Amino acid sequence: MQWGQPQGQQQGGGPAHGEPEYFGDPYAPQAPHHPQQNYAANNPGHTQAFSINEDPYGQAGAYQAGGTYEAGGAPVPVGPRLPWKALLSGIVTRPADTFLQMRDHAVWGPALAVTFLYGLLAVFGFDQAREDAINATLSTVVPYILLTGVGFVIGGLVLGMVTHTLARQLGGDGSWQPTVGLSMLIMSITDAPRLLVALFMGGDNAVVQVLGWLTWLAAGALFTTMVSRSHDLPWPKALGASAIQLVALLSLIKLGTL
Repeated sequence: MQWGQPQGQQQGGGPAHGEPEYFGDPYAPQAPHHPQQNYAANNPGHTQAFSINEDPYGQAGAYQAGGTYEAGGAPVPVGPRLPWKALLSGIVTRPADTFLQMRDHAVWGPALAVTFLYGLLAVFGFDQAREDAINATLSTVVPYILLTGVGFVIGGLVLGMVTHTLARQLGGDGSWQPTVGLSMLIMSITDAPRLLVALFMGGDNAVVQVLGWLTWLAAGALFTTMVSRSHDLPWPKALGASAIQLVALLSLIKLGTL
């Protein structure tokens, strides 16, 4: 042993005979650090440091601010749920923003109520149905009107499900409850102007017929915007997903006024 040399340390820089080496040779030359090599994390006796917001597993987008972990691909709500008044007015005044904000919120309350009320009044929008309702007794006409309202609700549910299914087949990623509920609202709200005029002027009136076509085109635009925002689809695919519902509305409601 030489003076100045640590006890238990041989001249070659390695550990003395019989002494364990826990952390490697502290006097051995260190391997150069390369930016592409995670040297510190893969060698004993070293610790890799991370900042508070850094994800050591490379999934920073799932846990840092601005990102949300999506277990099973669950959608992240874009905005808070709109109250029913803001929802109904937003469909008419700012449809794109409204559909985007409500793409992950169910709207069953407004959808069922508005569609049922629309179905009750729809009886009086057709000339023959209105005459039958007026000439019938009260005990007969009330169940007839109620059944019509229920029928429109069921029809809206079925058509909305068809639109949602087609959107998913075309690559959409939206949820079925918002899609169905919003489609029911679009169906009822867009036909309201034609229905109100038809209550007083009759379904065969030329003004009612023109309104029927205009409101049908408006429904097509709103359906396309809703499916595009709710399912993150380009507008041609969104229009294709809405095609069956639009044809059904034209056949069941609009053609009765032509």
